[in-house]
Amino acid sequence: MSYALSTTVHTTFADAVERTRHALAEQGFGVLTEIDMKATLKAKLGEDMEDYLILGACNPPLAHRAVEAERQIGLLLPCNVVVRTDPSQQGAVIVDAMDPKVMVQVSENPELREVADEAARKLGSAIASLGSDAD
Repeated sequence: MSYALSTTVHTTFADAVERTRHALAEQGFGVLTEIDMKATLKAKLGEDMEDYLILGACNPPLAHRAVEAERQIGLLLPCNVVVRTDPSQQGAVIVDAMDPKVMVQVSENPELREVADEAARKLGSAIASLGSDAD
């Protein structure tokens, strides 16, 4: 099983980030955390890399249901969504979201299956709405 839901869009990095935020919001996800890997690695290690932003997305009703089913599942929340420039393709930005179905595999708790399936549908819809050029 793949652990990511992915698409590639041909736009600017800033536009891809804005479109991703909007697509997530349309599916009931808010962005709780944001990690700018490019800036962090430059500041902490002096290393350069392409634009790479990790968004910690959360759908509160789904998160609540998941935590009610298994308290430790919070270790896998929020759902990370990565927006990153494709260094091998000019003008291409890759958007990856963690497939929530991975939660079921990690915990092996069958009560999480319904929550994970719904979260996967919603994240999948968000990713698909970005106007994918490739999967």
